[in-house]
Order: sequence, then C-alpha cells, then structure tokens
Amino acid sequence: MDVIDEKGNVVPKSSEESKRVLAGVLAILLGSLGVHKFVLGYTKEGIIQLIISVVSCGILGIIPFIEGIIYLTKSDEEFVYTYQINKKGWF
Repeated sequence: MDVIDEKGNVVPKSSEESKRVLAGVLAILLGSLGVHKFVLGYTKEGIIQLIISVVSCGILGIIPFIEGIIYLTKSDEEFVYTYQINKKGWF
C-alpha cells in the first residue's frame, strides 16, 4: 500500500530507519527541552525550542506534546519521508 503525503504525492520507500517512536515519546516527555528535535537532527529548531521554554517558563510545553502525538500517529514511511528526508522542522 502506497503512502500519500499532504500534497497528494506518493511517498517513496526508504531504507532509512524511522526514529518515529523515539522522537514521539521524547516530545511528549521532554518536549519543552527540544530533545526530540536534536534526535531528528534539527539543531537550530532544538535550540529555539529550548530558549522558548526557558523564556516562557515551560508554559508553551503543549506545542511539543502535540508534535509528539503527530509523530506517533504517522506511519513509519510517512514519518521518514516528512521529517527525516524532507527535513520538515515544525509540525
């Protein structure tokens, strides 16, 4: 079964290992620290998330929680294509 992205294109199969579960769980548990962004290789986004967390005293911690749920609801193929190959940094 082919996976379709949000633009209607067929997502190609990848041999790259999915970090979906790890990133999703880290986003839910330690999301305000940006750990899930660092795991996915998004250093700039991870630092931004960490700074926002410090400045807002963690009030905006709901955003990484939502990201974690989004990560966990995607299929492995769609996650790899969206976040590891195409490097979509936010949501």
